[in-house]
Amino acid sequence: MRVRVATTALGITAVLLAVPACSATTGSKHQTASSRTGKPTGTVQKPAALSSAALKSRLLDQSDLGSGYLPKPERPAQHDDVTVIGCPALNKLGGDAAAGGTLSFPHKAKADFTYGGSSSEISEELYSDSASKLSDGIGRIFDAMTGCPTYQVVAGGTVIDMASQKLTAPHGLGDERWSQLLTFTTGGRSTVVKQTAVRDGSLLLVVSGSPVLVDRHLDEAFDKATATS
Repeated sequence: MRVRVATTALGITAVLLAVPACSATTGSKHQTASSRTGKPTGTVQKPAALSSAALKSRLLDQSDLGSGYLPKPERPAQHDDVTVIGCPALNKLGGDAAAGGTLSFPHKAKADFTYGGSSSEISEELYSDSASKLSDGIGRIFDAMTGCPTYQVVAGGTVIDMASQKLTAPHGLGDERWSQLLTFTTGGRSTVVKQTAVRDGSLLLVVSGSPVLVDRHLDEAFDKATATS
């Protein structure tokens, strides 16, 4: 069975059409305060939602990342449909969530960077909505993508063999966390992308790209995104 999807909250179309180079995963320590509860604690008053402009100001920039990082030029809008083959979990999302329906959060911002003059990349996305909508939306898409160890994606006529692996999300960040490792294989070449999402109240952070870069910058992305000053 096939299901045609346009995109997801994680920007799967952009990831599929412009994946960064494969890079080895390295661990990093996460010592940010706030323990995971799985639900909003209610002990800290947090805004219902942040505007897209406010989210944009909380994204990492070149001065935060350090030398060797360059902003990636904005890619023209892609309108090619994406067809998922052999993944019942993604099929169940159908044209609603998988096509961006309930996962298209109204307030969002994104930044993309390349590193070291190579094809290694890192992408940061920020979303804001009610805590329950963020939790349900991002949870469903991560569960669907990691529910299928292998499947295929056809994007713009290109067939991509996919492999997904659920990872243990780093402790000590926000209220909820998700992480996965995706392997894209096409034309005999494989590329690995790591995606880690953290929800803190009404804010959702998603960092994607070369595993080593995601591990390196996740903490500072979270700290800047959740700073109140």
